[in-house]
Amino acid sequence: MKDASYLLLCLQILPEGIRQNLLKHPKRGDLLEVVLDLGRRPEARFLKHRGGEYLRDNEITRDDLQAAEAAVGEFGSDNRAGIEGTLHRISAIRNRKGVIIGLTCRVGRAVTGHVDMVRDLLDCGKSILFLGRPGVGKTTVIREIARVLADDLRKRVVVVDTSNEIGGDGDVPHPAIGGARRMQVPDPSMQHRVMVEAVENHMPQVVIVDEIGTEAEALACRTIAERGVMLVATAHGQTLENIIKNPTLSDLVGGIQTVTLGDDEARARGTQKTVLERKAPPTFSILIEMRERSHWIAHQSDKSVDNLLQGKQPVVEMRTRDENFRVVIEKRLYDKEEHERSDVSSLVMASKSSIKLGSSLFQEENNWVSKIGTLFKFLEIEKVASFLKQATFPTKMRWPRTG
Repeated sequence: MKDASYLLLCLQILPEGIRQNLLKHPKRGDLLEVVLDLGRRPEARFLKHRGGEYLRDNEITRDDLQAAEAAVGEFGSDNRAGIEGTLHRISAIRNRKGVIIGLTCRVGRAVTGHVDMVRDLLDCGKSILFLGRPGVGKTTVIREIARVLADDLRKRVVVVDTSNEIGGDGDVPHPAIGGARRMQVPDPSMQHRVMVEAVENHMPQVVIVDEIGTEAEALACRTIAERGVMLVATAHGQTLENIIKNPTLSDLVGGIQTVTLGDDEARARGTQKTVLERKAPPTFSILIEMRERSHWIAHQSDKSVDNLLQGKQPVVEMRTRDENFRVVIEKRLYDKEEHERSDVSSLVMASKSSIKLGSSLFQEENNWVSKIGTLFKFLEIEKVASFLKQATFPTKMRWPRTG
């Protein structure tokens, strides 16, 4: 009943029929978000399920959106709003005139247990940066980390909560962050100022911030780290290489610079005279790629960056869970192409059960040609080539005749 009441707080802005359908839905416990777009049918999306489900035959009208907007109240300059006392988030899409033509109602949950994946790293007190695609659970993880650091490790923790996603909406933080203090940010463009203000005014041992995305925020992170304060943050990107190649965020892992070597040194290294090297110590000593919710790759930032710039494979820790939900840590060489292969493999697995071509499903062994065609249609050629090198094809596959 408690879960239903909490879910109802998120659904209360929806039209009555949609709300009732969702409250009775067998997968309501896995509800991720509800999408309302003008002129389209309302759609629900669920955790662990690809695609969405339409909630009614009728399309969303302007009256539906206006009623929802009135129920939400005021949106921030980032077109986000929340529901007081909860972790739910409502985001708006506007037309060129500023009128709302779409809403995304995302269900926020205080999920526990993820911190076990990095508990040993928290004990060492080094700054940690989390990367991962949207929806993989980055904010959920740093929310739980805030609670563990404040309550279990008795650290002075300040959460810089730009969109109130970590500590929820309202002036009183959600219990999910435990005893951590929370500083709200008037406007997203001021996030870097509030980060520095937190250190200057409130003497935290740990600062936690979501979505580092600008050069000013990256510089604020370095300023904080140089004062001996531990940082836990997320950033835009999925892999370490994304950050290295991003001129705005590369400083988070030390930045890169072009160096000209002498003839003897270039010969000794077996490289060209002009090479790329790390410019400074990383702001974040540890970087974690969240491939899936229970599949993480942990980097020692300085060593991994140096190795990647030299064309070598760094040693990383692959952190997963076994069938008993216990954390398994395995040291291995980093495979930067694994992420792309995982994306391709996931699409192929989905194609077997859910991708439709005409009126038939991809279920038979002799449909591999069609599947590969689908990959060429939706993915980059490099990813397809990488997949084909490792794919196991049916032994009785019959290729179609041509000509």
